Amino acid sequence: MIRDVVKIDEDKCNGCGVCIPSCHEGALQIIDGKARLISDLMCDGLGACLNHCPQDAMTIEKREAEPYDEVKVMSIMVEKGINTVVAHMKHLKEHNETEFLKQAVQYLKENEDQLSFKADDVIRQVHKPKVSIMAQQGHVGGCPGSAARTITKENAAPATATGDTPSELRQWPVQMHLVNPMAPYFRGSDMVLAADCAAFSMGNFHSKYLKGRSLGIACPKLDSNQESYVNKLVQMIDEAKLNTLTVTIMEVPCCMGLLQTAKMAIAQATRKIPLKLAIVSIEGEVIKEEWV
Repeated sequence: MIRDVVKIDEDKCNGCGVCIPSCHEGALQIIDGKARLISDLMCDGLGACLNHCPQDAMTIEKREAEPYDEVKVMSIMVEKGINTVVAHMKHLKEHNETEFLKQAVQYLKENEDQLSFKADDVIRQVHKPKVSIMAQQGHVGGCPGSAARTITKENAAPATATGDTPSELRQWPVQMHLVNPMAPYFRGSDMVLAADCAAFSMGNFHSKYLKGRSLGIACPKLDSNQESYVNKLVQMIDEAKLNTLTVTIMEVPCCMGLLQTAKMAIAQATRKIPLKLAIVSIEGEVIKEEWV
């Protein structure tokens, strides 16, 4: 059948991976350093990934393609957890794909005994009214990571430290474009690759993630020439003999590109090292931490 599907310009694509988390259906993967559409039947053709591509490498084209299969997508997506399922179904709702949305709800209800969450919890979140500061001011669209919001701390524990808290930073520079991958502080170290915003969000970033570790910071949305980050990490892994790598990112979709950078480096390196992912909420809480 003829329908809309994503088209990727491989000459423009640099494999940054920023598009990956925006495709909740799982139709995109980074393969051989490029974003690839791995299945027609998983691409809904609605283009959620387009605005997340910093290289403008993604468009929508009409062509002969397998019909989109909502049941197949849901069967894969439920393994990724409730947040991914909610994001996918909200995406369908926003594009008035009511038939696909009905199929998704039906799948959840029919398979609820096999899920790690309640179908009603998903349905409630999908249909919850969305109110944001930007919407109140008359702004719509745009990157969710750039949406303005006020962070209110309720029942926050009072500060107990007196005087200045010492920094755990043990090197300079820290920005990935500036660091020397063969600097002595990287040799045999446990390294943290952190999104620029993470340390500002977390009150205990130094004590929880930085203490005793080397550091590189980057922004997967705004930094240019991110291929150099992959090359530097490969050199750190193979020649500086990094011990472990922890990627600390924010919960916003564009931050996932930093994880893709780390994965690409480990895939290209001859040595294999453990990789840990830590995701931090905008309020500064660690909402996920796992070895990947």
